[in-house]
Formats: sequence, structure tokens, C-alpha cells
Amino acid sequence: MESLKMVDTETAKSGFIAIVGAPNVGKSTLLNKFVGSKVSIVSPKVQTTRSRVLGICIEGNTQIIFIDTPGIFAPRRRLDRAMVAAAWGGAGDADEVLFLVDASRGICRDTSDILDKLEETDRTVYLALNKVDLVRKENLLLLIDELTKRATFADIFMISAETGDGTEELLSFLAETMPDSPWLFPEDQISDMPQRLLAAEITREKIFLMLRQELPYATTVETEKWEEKKDGSVKIDQTIYVERPTQKAIVLGKNGAQIKSIGESARRELEKLLNVRIHLFLFVKVREKWGDDPERYRDWGLDYNAVSLIHI
Repeated sequence: MESLKMVDTETAKSGFIAIVGAPNVGKSTLLNKFVGSKVSIVSPKVQTTRSRVLGICIEGNTQIIFIDTPGIFAPRRRLDRAMVAAAWGGAGDADEVLFLVDASRGICRDTSDILDKLEETDRTVYLALNKVDLVRKENLLLLIDELTKRATFADIFMISAETGDGTEELLSFLAETMPDSPWLFPEDQISDMPQRLLAAEITREKIFLMLRQELPYATTVETEKWEEKKDGSVKIDQTIYVERPTQKAIVLGKNGAQIKSIGESARRELEKLLNVRIHLFLFVKVREKWGDDPERYRDWGLDYNAVSLIHI
């Protein structure tokens, strides 16, 4: 994953690859591995990624723009519909599609639905089986046989996004398939996500990780203020919105212990990512039905009025 200061425009390549798959199969982990830095949040919970995230990776003379999409699942709420529409929209915008399957889970209902949809696309689709280190070889071969009976794949890869096994080979292969094109982003840019939104996503990730089954899906985070200080540090004010007063009490914790832990963990990660000292201040507010606020959807790059899956 080398970075080039000067690129021969006559040999340069660039293109978009959408990473699609069921919720929690490792899409964001793989994107972060490709890019070499965190650009998409990760947690053991499904539906962590809410919007499309671009991760920009340099491989030789090729710039690959990966589109990390929300997990594709059967939508029930307005937010669910918008997330699924964003996922298929990302696939439709891409030159190629990388279909990621959790080999340890096999063909779940969501994966089965995606397979049906992939049969309709005219994009080149590659299959990557993730977490292969957790599965016996004979079971992997059976899974590949099942998947290839359901859809057509230009090539198949077996990887572990967590350990990195097979990811370098996959990245090198994908780079060779990109079209001839000048680079579309500056060579030192790794994402299109604004820092304010990235900071909010990091805090939301910590809520997912620390509150486990209690209420993560009922929360959202907004960066209200970003102030660069004279000493080079950054002061960030964020508001955590919940739907009910009882949820506010959970986020705060006894004597404020929970929100203090969330803030400390988020601050440490932000300092590591941004390489500056961070002063992070968190506030918790109750806002009923924040998931029905059109402004939230605009901030996330989602379609508030999404009603169905998009053809790719």
C-alpha cells in the first residue's frame, strides 16, 4: 500500500470499488486495512455503518476509491430503508463490486437476498470470503460451491480482514483491474469524510462498544463545535442524542462514569488519528424521533425518502 509523490499520468489508473455484504461481515475492517488508517467505524454490532464512506487507497500507480456501504438487510424503519438504498446506490456508482461474505456464518438470509440482487447487475463482481481462519477447509469449499451456484463471480478470494491474511494479494489484484485514468483525489487524502463527522462517528463507535445491548441504535452523535486553539490543540463539543430520558441516564451512568469513559476512549482515538491534542466535551440531550429528522439524513448522505432497493 505504497504512496507515490509523482505519478506518470500516462500509466495512472483510478476507479471505484463498492464493498457490499450483509451487516457485520467485516466491510469496514477490510476498508480500514486497505487504507491503512481508520476511515470507517467498527464494532461487533450489526448496522454500525450508517452512510457511504469513501476510503482512498494507493497501490503502485493506481488510486482505488473504495465505497464502504452500510450492511444490506431487510429494512423496517425509515433509517433502515435509507441505509439499504445507500448500499445499493454505492454499488451502482462503482466500476466494480467486491462482495464480502463472512465464511464463519455462511449464507444467511441477508446474504441470500444480496446474491439474488447481484444476478441483476452488469458490474464485475468479485467474491471475498472473510474470516476463513475460523472455518475448516472442506467447509470453505462447500460454501464456495453454494455461492457460485447462486451468482457469477469474476474471481474468488479467501481473506481475513482482521489479521490481514490475503488482503495484500486482493488489493494488488484489484489495482490491476482499475481503468486507465488520472487520480481523482490528492495522493495524501484517505477519505472524503469531514473531520467533524469522523469525530462524531468515533464517539458513536465507543457508545456501540461500551453500551453493548442497552441502546446504541437509539443514539446519534453530532459535532456541534470544532475550535483549533493557538497551542495547536483542538476543542470539540459533541452532543449525544437519545430518544428517551431513561436512555440519557444510561449514557451518563452513575455519577457520570459512563459518559466519562466514552469520552476518554473517543479522545484517545481521535488524538491518535489526527495527531493533535484533543479536548473533547460530551453532552447528552433527549430528542424524540431524531431518526425522522431530514437534516440528520442530509448529514449522513442518506436519502430521507428512500423507499426501495436500487437496481445496480
